[in-house]
Amino acid sequence: MKYRTRIKYTAEQKSEIWDRWQRGESLKAIGRIFDRPSSSVFNHLAPSGGIRPSTRRRSRLALTLAEREEISRGVVSQLSLRSIAAQLGRSPSTISREVKRNGGDGNYRAAHADQAAFDRGCRPKLCKLACNRPLSRSVAAKLQLNWSPEQIAGWLKRENPEDESNQVSHETIYRSLFVQARGVLKKELQQHLRSERAIRRSIHSGQHEDGRGQIPNAISIRERPASVEDRAVPGHWEGDLIAGSNNSYIATLVERHTRYVMLIKVGDRKSGTVVPALIKQAKKLPTELYKSLTWDRGKEMVDHQRFTMATNIDVYFCDPQSPWQRGSNENTNRLLRQYYPKGTDLSVHSQAALNKVARQLNERPRKTLNFETPAERFNACVASTG
Repeated sequence: MKYRTRIKYTAEQKSEIWDRWQRGESLKAIGRIFDRPSSSVFNHLAPSGGIRPSTRRRSRLALTLAEREEISRGVVSQLSLRSIAAQLGRSPSTISREVKRNGGDGNYRAAHADQAAFDRGCRPKLCKLACNRPLSRSVAAKLQLNWSPEQIAGWLKRENPEDESNQVSHETIYRSLFVQARGVLKKELQQHLRSERAIRRSIHSGQHEDGRGQIPNAISIRERPASVEDRAVPGHWEGDLIAGSNNSYIATLVERHTRYVMLIKVGDRKSGTVVPALIKQAKKLPTELYKSLTWDRGKEMVDHQRFTMATNIDVYFCDPQSPWQRGSNENTNRLLRQYYPKGTDLSVHSQAALNKVARQLNERPRKTLNFETPAERFNACVASTG
């Protein structure tokens, strides 16, 4: 039987792997640099959950390896601890403790003592969630509601503005999830994150999408009023379709000012199906809260003029290959993939089930809203129009 040789990386290679991972490069791309499979890169990153470990540094006050070698030679020569201390310019008590904790006069070895001291200095400090179990349970409960770590951290700060003991950063939550050696949050809670990755990705890892289609008589987003752009006025929406298997789709709408989400069940992506569904949904809202709609270049909106005639709502279209021009909607669609993974049949979900998911999203605190919820902001807008 032929066994595979274990792949080892030098310290310099390990450092470069972490540098590239933090810059957002993929496992495959990093593996190609070293002519190694992506699995070997993953195995290097996985023990710390994709989070770069802190660099180990020795205190400038600690004994050095050279000093320990002098101690070892002095012990072998049967010099007194005081004379050894005098030679090194150290306190006799420092030398005494060093020798006693590392085998005594007869067994002291410099290299072993140096490594043992280094290991003792790296004892992990308990994180905040490990020291505060009620806080840990509260975080776990919100994760089970599919709140993101950042939403949880913001909500805790809002709920306990004067009590730092009951606040925790989103980074601490991520580390407690991905670094299981901490033993604070169960690994199963990772499945409630929007991306069910086994390790944490860099913030710089981007994804690109291609633009689609030409829409006749389309009004460019560049002609959209400035009042829409700055999000100061409610009533301006962004929309798109998310796709599933078996030609199944869901229409998604997000209000720019409040980030309020609506989901619409559609039978297919034909314009004759999507546009009537959007018209029906638009008529459920006060006219003050539905003034414009921004869409991508999908062919489902080829009949956009019919939508405008029926609702008196202007439709603007993004530039080709520019999904960021509908940033709120793109972000929402990524959130929705937690509920509706790619490749699954979306037709099995009823409108009532879609409404339940939308309600859950709308009741999550949002950082961009100072950790208020979209529902709170939207209801305030409804009340002001009434």
